[in-house]
Amino acid sequence: MSTDFAFGPFVLNRQRGNLLREGRPIALSSKGLRLLEALLGSPGRVLTKTELMQAAWGDTAVEESNLSVQIAALRKQLGPTPEGGDWITTVPRVGYRFVGLPVKEPMERIVETKVLPTERRPWIAVLPFVNLGGEKEQEYLADGVTEDIITALTRFRWLFVIARNSSFAYKHKSPGAKQIAQELGVEYLIEGSLRRSGQKIRISAQLIEATSGKDIWAERYDLELTEVFAIQDEIAERVAGAIEPELLKTEGAQAAARHTGNVTAWDIVRRGTWHFHQVTRENHLKARELFRQAAKLDPELPEGHLWLGRVSAGLVAYGWSDNHVADLQEGTEAALKAVQLDERNPYTHYSLAIVSAYACQFEQSISAAKKANEISPSFALGHLVLGMALLFSGRAPEAIAPLEYGLRLSPYDPQNFVWFNILALARLFSGRTEAGLEAAARALQVRPNWRTSLEVLVCCYAALGKWEEARRCAQQMASVAKELDDVLTPLRTHNPAWTDQMASSLRRSQT
Repeated sequence: MSTDFAFGPFVLNRQRGNLLREGRPIALSSKGLRLLEALLGSPGRVLTKTELMQAAWGDTAVEESNLSVQIAALRKQLGPTPEGGDWITTVPRVGYRFVGLPVKEPMERIVETKVLPTERRPWIAVLPFVNLGGEKEQEYLADGVTEDIITALTRFRWLFVIARNSSFAYKHKSPGAKQIAQELGVEYLIEGSLRRSGQKIRISAQLIEATSGKDIWAERYDLELTEVFAIQDEIAERVAGAIEPELLKTEGAQAAARHTGNVTAWDIVRRGTWHFHQVTRENHLKARELFRQAAKLDPELPEGHLWLGRVSAGLVAYGWSDNHVADLQEGTEAALKAVQLDERNPYTHYSLAIVSAYACQFEQSISAAKKANEISPSFALGHLVLGMALLFSGRAPEAIAPLEYGLRLSPYDPQNFVWFNILALARLFSGRTEAGLEAAARALQVRPNWRTSLEVLVCCYAALGKWEEARRCAQQMASVAKELDDVLTPLRTHNPAWTDQMASSLRRSQT
């Protein structure tokens, strides 16, 4: 039972990391939440600037002006007290003081919480927004808006959200709402479009009940490009409210940190994510260059750092790194910075988890993955990387459940050839060889002629004594170029018995 603070019309929910006004979440940055919690914890006492900066930024060195900016933003969000004054007063040359008398008691007594049973949680998919302008160079902007809405929705803990890459399997396709819903197993779809003209942008979005095809909610936003940062969370909140208004009051997970407003850095990140998802060496290297630019241009933008962590892990995993030690060090530092900037974003913790897995820091990877899943239980990548880290660390039976669940959340991700192979090996090394063979075959369907998929198939066939099939896969494998590294390098390095079993299967299948 968590202890929280209530004052005036507000409730600070410390466990969920949000602030409610009359039961509805309001937007605060992660720094603002930390400052408010520190002030509420010492009502009436003057907290020095040093104490508050330590509470918000820890040991990170920042200018004192950053504190003033955060306090000003906090005052604006809180508004006046019932008496017309400020909730937070300034004590010149010393610090700040909270003037109210907050009530500190269990959250369950402050606000009634309604939790939707897991089996009744609705499923939703956000389809790729259509770029109506037609300019190919603006495609990344439509993709970026779609991705940010998916990210915002994953923070609603009561809502299952289909992962980005499964939704993007329908890009430039129009099979119809009912068919898409059946294939993805969802009840609701979000469709939208984007048209950019100079520095102006029009975003249209609609929420569809998949079985009936009925529009539940639709909206159009005419914005300056610099306003685009604010709109994704608003759309997410409106969609959630259309599905179940009461749940928005109690289970709507408010995005803690908004974009910084630096449109250039955000634009660069979105260009980088487009290259990242092409899954080639050239595009990964281009993506890394762009993420580095974004992180340098706007060091306070979490996305630049988290994507730099992800692409660093990708370069190593796919064997495209010229210096995997340096790349993993850069990726780890970037991911840690992203977590520091936005600790309530599941993607920052995923970035740390995936790069830690390939740096063979398995406990750090497992911890980060669990944190991502705690923040957003419907975040597919969090479950998948948890399974990967467990397998790499030698815990094959424990790896199966999160991998299966992650693939249920993201059934059509173009990169599922990696996750199906990880699942195949987890099952194989847990004695579930037939099920492992099934997963390995699925991996090869997603990406034919990928060397690792063929190797895993050989191992599964060999374990079942199906040597003719194993030899056929080994022959096909021999025709595929071998990379310096592969996605299984951490597993091979830290699990010698499994490595010997795989090597023995390959040797016998080649004779």
